[in-house]
Amino acid sequence: MSAEAVGPNRVDWHVYRGTGQSGFVRRLPDPPPWRRFSGEPVSEVPEGDSGDTNRRIGGVPGAAWIPSPHEVSMVNAAIYLRRPLLVTGRPGTGKSSLAYLIARELGLGPVLRWGITSRTALREGLYAYDAIGRVQEINARQGAEPDIGQFVHLGALGTALLPYERPRVLLIDELDKSDIDLPNDLLNVFEDGYFEILELERLAARHPEVTVLTADRDGSAVVRRGRVRCRAFPVVIITSNGEREFPAPFMRRCLKLHVEPPTPQQLGAMVAAQFGDTDGVDIARLIAEFQARSEETGGLASDQLLNAVHLAMELATSGAYQPDEDWQELLTAIWHPLTSTSEAG
Repeated sequence: MSAEAVGPNRVDWHVYRGTGQSGFVRRLPDPPPWRRFSGEPVSEVPEGDSGDTNRRIGGVPGAAWIPSPHEVSMVNAAIYLRRPLLVTGRPGTGKSSLAYLIARELGLGPVLRWGITSRTALREGLYAYDAIGRVQEINARQGAEPDIGQFVHLGALGTALLPYERPRVLLIDELDKSDIDLPNDLLNVFEDGYFEILELERLAARHPEVTVLTADRDGSAVVRRGRVRCRAFPVVIITSNGEREFPAPFMRRCLKLHVEPPTPQQLGAMVAAQFGDTDGVDIARLIAEFQARSEETGGLASDQLLNAVHLAMELATSGAYQPDEDWQELLTAIWHPLTSTSEAG
């Protein structure tokens, strides 16, 4: 990414600048008065970066991607307002990767990813309680009560809502695949920044503080009186491929960003950043063919272009590269549609 993409007169208000470079912003802007939270006790953010330093936007390194001023500004607006950012666009345009770039650039620790399916329920994102495992442990100890915290495992959403001094980045991936009720179920959590662990609330008198497992690798956190309330509202990136509409109350609590397919200039920058010298391969022609095929098929992912470039360069090295009929057939196989014909049409 390039900081110049946001314009010299607008950089000063941007916290996230879309540079793709790892950094650390010591102080984020204060939230609006109605989005301030005061959860306790303070949890420690795990060490490490975004959790995937090789994570790519559209299949390419973040440093090669040039965002539009609108994309950068919408991320910043979500950070300033402490509101989820709903990111829409065709498959392969880098919607999910945006979360990793934000976490890396702002130094917010590993990204917490919650992948959504048609069977996903809110509880799954908040926490899981292994009641059977606890009963088995009690029996193995001949009635002695084990630490209940080892049987409570916070999900990605529950972990993101722990009371950190600096926000975590939460990626809710492909929400449009969810059950019809899930977006509405998220409303109170987004509004209140709070949820309860009923199994711990029942034991609060005897065990006011319990250490539970989190969604981070080997992670744990202290939960007080069975309640988790955030301190810094997480940076929430929600992706959607546009397969359904969301209810108005949900949309009212989100900001929306539509990611457009990359331009020829952006695709050229990706190829240059990834491969450097591309002598022997007509990159401009390949990009033009890629864009034409993308329009025909309803959209291709940028990493499909990189696959073709890599293969063309390997063939060029061995002297076997010829943009002939056989090569076109190979491109057809590499650039397979991401959607069905009916969906693309």
